[in-house]
Amino acid sequence: MHVYLNFSDEVSAARLSGKPIVALESTIISHGMPYPQNVQTAREVEQIIRQQGAVPATIAIIAGKIHIGLSDAELELLGQSKDAMKVSRRDLPYVLTSKKLGATTVAATMICAELADISVFVTGGIGGVHRGAETSFDISADLQELAQTSVAVVCAGAKSILDLGLTLEYLETYGVPVVSVGQKAFPAFFTRDSGYLADFQLDTAEEQANFVHAKWQLGLRGGVVIANPVPESDAMPTEEIDLITSQALEEAALQGITGKAVTPFLLSRIKELTGGRSLATNIALVKHNAKVGAMLALALALLKKP
Repeated sequence: MHVYLNFSDEVSAARLSGKPIVALESTIISHGMPYPQNVQTAREVEQIIRQQGAVPATIAIIAGKIHIGLSDAELELLGQSKDAMKVSRRDLPYVLTSKKLGATTVAATMICAELADISVFVTGGIGGVHRGAETSFDISADLQELAQTSVAVVCAGAKSILDLGLTLEYLETYGVPVVSVGQKAFPAFFTRDSGYLADFQLDTAEEQANFVHAKWQLGLRGGVVIANPVPESDAMPTEEIDLITSQALEEAALQGITGKAVTPFLLSRIKELTGGRSLATNIALVKHNAKVGAMLALALALLKKP
């Protein structure tokens, strides 16, 4: 498998020394935020992970290789490129063999993290069941990946552009535990409370690590959602974001936007309609997740020591 993997010097050194590593996705850079905030946020998130004592590994597909850990120049390339493909499970073989530039989604980052023996992955929010999925069948591949790939995913829940009730039902069906941090409610990305409850509340990194470790020790393959709500000071008002999301969804439908293009369109439109405040919330929640993810990686590393 190492024929496809390219480790950065920093990640290679961490693997040799046994230092905990935290995976990071790259679609948030290429498709989730505008330049230059995307690259600046990526660097700041990596630095937060280092400050906690772990090593960041941003993942992307470059020149026929899965890069585990990116240089500053590679972050800039992803941040400025108009041609980076949004890569999920189905796209990995194509992007690798065609040697195209690829930014990994939650699903693809989980796959690559597991290949690289990385147990913790930090992102903004997971994908889920889209509104109207009962007729469109539009369900994010992230959910199936969580069902089968053993990586703990630290996120701010799922975006309120989705059908969150059906998203949680889907995860339950496939046995994916949803753990909320600091509250019982499942967070909804821009807001702290989706109106739904998580399966379990585990507030400390040690509790979370014990849970994740026990799951995998029992042979129960698949991921764990660690739902970490956006800090209260950075959260958006629920009523406002709901109204704006509904408007953006209507516009997407009128313009015939479907599939992988929906989420980037909605995030961009919500940013416009909130005057940029949603982008500030997005940046704040990713940074908060980075801290929680690094602490989880440290706690897991202690459990794995012989």
